[in-house]
Amino acid sequence: MTYLNDKRVCVTGGAGFLGKFVQASLKNQGVSQILIPEYPNYDLREAADIRRMLGDLKPDVIIHLAASVGGIGANMEHPAEYFYDNLMMGVQLIHESWKAGVDKFVAIGTICAYPKFTPIPFQEDDLWNGYPEETNAPYGLAKKMLLVQSQAYRQQYNYNSIFLLPVNLYGPGDNFSPKSSHVIPALIHKVYEAKLNHLPEVVIWGDGSPTREFIYAGDAADAIVMAAEKFNGSEPVNIGSGMEISIRDLAVLISRLIGYEGKLVYDTSKPNGQPRRALDVSRARDAFGFTAKMDFETGLKNTIAYYVENRDLILKKG
Repeated sequence: MTYLNDKRVCVTGGAGFLGKFVQASLKNQGVSQILIPEYPNYDLREAADIRRMLGDLKPDVIIHLAASVGGIGANMEHPAEYFYDNLMMGVQLIHESWKAGVDKFVAIGTICAYPKFTPIPFQEDDLWNGYPEETNAPYGLAKKMLLVQSQAYRQQYNYNSIFLLPVNLYGPGDNFSPKSSHVIPALIHKVYEAKLNHLPEVVIWGDGSPTREFIYAGDAADAIVMAAEKFNGSEPVNIGSGMEISIRDLAVLISRLIGYEGKLVYDTSKPNGQPRRALDVSRARDAFGFTAKMDFETGLKNTIAYYVENRDLILKKG
């Protein structure tokens, strides 16, 4: 690695789930100047705080991970909040970074930005061919505006801003809160507690038919750092593992790994979310040499082990 080695790299959201993996990946690549602007010292929804942060930290590169985010339930409860927070953070941060002369900006989007009925596998060129799935459209659209801004600033100002689209993340350190967690930590929590309490069944949202692709957070972090180092294009880039699994098969696999033998019941009154998600990951491979490494079952075992080891603290946080 050469470009990043002597740079001051600011990672917004660096103390969060993905942020800790990105910090580790940067350190593994020899980056010594890693800057973490923590909330509430810097509220990135506020332009004045962004300007103060840029003045205090003087970053050369920004990797923007900070987000207001959650699963289907949280998106349905907080659509306005997720739209406003993510749009304000991203749009103002890119603008102020350009004004301050930050050398490179790495914007992190979301798979929720894709249209509801995108052909499988999702190709980056399909991003604008329809409206996102309704339950998370406000979040997805707020994030997609960072792609528009990134390309506009490159066109008008020749600003080096790139846009990456990670698929659903999982791994140790994930958010296991029943109120806001995504599907893998939510299922691990439900199934493990059902086993521990000898419950005869576990209720799962939807009918189990939707498919999802998942990427281990450590792999996603490596992809982000590789892109920050090597990629300087304006086109969006998918970050995924190239696999696809149904929610039903995922629940069965997690139950097997945990050793739960009860019944899995599907609550069809709850929304499924997007019908299918699986990415074409060829652009990341061709553009900067990224291929995911973590085997899915091994990654799940690591995530389950983390939950078991930290269960008391996780339940205390709620």
